[in-house]
Amino acid sequence: MMALGYRLRPRPPRRPLSFGGLAFRSIWNVAASPSRSDHGVVTALSTGLPVVDLRDDHGELRPRLRSVAHEVGFFQLTGHGVPEALVVRLLDAARRLFALPQADKDAVAMRNSPHFRGYTRLGGELTSGAVDWREQLDIGPERVPLVDPAEPYLRLQGPNQWPSGLPELPAVIAEWDTALATVGRKLLRHWAASLESPEDVFDAALAETPATLIKVVRYPAHADSSQGVGAHRDAGVLTLLLAEPGTRGLEVRGGDGAWIEVDPLRGAFIVNIGEQLELASGGYLRATEHRVRLSSVERISVPYFFNPRLDAQLPVLTLPDELAAHARGVTADPSNERIFSVYGRNAWKSRLRAHPDVAAAHRYM
Repeated sequence: MMALGYRLRPRPPRRPLSFGGLAFRSIWNVAASPSRSDHGVVTALSTGLPVVDLRDDHGELRPRLRSVAHEVGFFQLTGHGVPEALVVRLLDAARRLFALPQADKDAVAMRNSPHFRGYTRLGGELTSGAVDWREQLDIGPERVPLVDPAEPYLRLQGPNQWPSGLPELPAVIAEWDTALATVGRKLLRHWAASLESPEDVFDAALAETPATLIKVVRYPAHADSSQGVGAHRDAGVLTLLLAEPGTRGLEVRGGDGAWIEVDPLRGAFIVNIGEQLELASGGYLRATEHRVRLSSVERISVPYFFNPRLDAQLPVLTLPDELAAHARGVTADPSNERIFSVYGRNAWKSRLRAHPDVAAAHRYM
């Protein structure tokens, strides 16, 4: 297992980090290894987020996954099996992508794509109507676009745009997609079993043409505001985030409303629940609001959004009585918009809201 790379920092006032019924206390002293709390959950030093090791025995792993997804909705995942060499290759490709001349990046601008694929300049995306200061390349599954689809959201299916100056990028992304889809499927099977449903209950919704989304992102050190991404919840099933080692910026809203800064563990993915999984669990699993702030250091981030087919609905699980008693119901979208059970309708509203220039260019609004 990789060293976790903790750093000494001044000791601020200590307070518990509260997420619903669990309180993960910050640990500000350097320690040789994390320790388990009374809830059986490993807490990352100075972050307040639980750490889950995917290699643990099912008898320990599944209750822990259920607990952290119910109480927090965010955790750091180790033991996932994604090779470090692949992580290094992806981060290297990302740095070379953003080092391309601006004209080369603009040649694959998202405005060209009726499928919302391609490059977005700094300041070209919105969250809750405010500018997000990041540049990024949006990548989905390579598929033939549908002609006159029956539903508007089916227009999200189509080809990607790849910068000509980085011919190796498609192969690296394809390998990344395969590796992270494997992790995502494992997590969903463990969650299903932990909620006393068949392990394969979600398999059909993710079969054949899952609508995964990969964003390769660069956050600048400084911009016109500190908003890298505004406060939001993810519209899909679950997200696996690769944060560049040694950097910060992601913040998670705790149960007391306070924002908690996440210090990524080296070699771990940051995982969070999306609205579709909250819906499928009747609100037992939590889709938690989060945001990204600029941190005075330029950094790379690669979120992987593991989603079902555009036309799929995750089945709503029947929980055992002892779990159903603690289900909170589905919480409201922070933008006050309806959460749809069909994934594609959720994805479509998110894309229109985040990229109104692309929607206008293709007469979607």
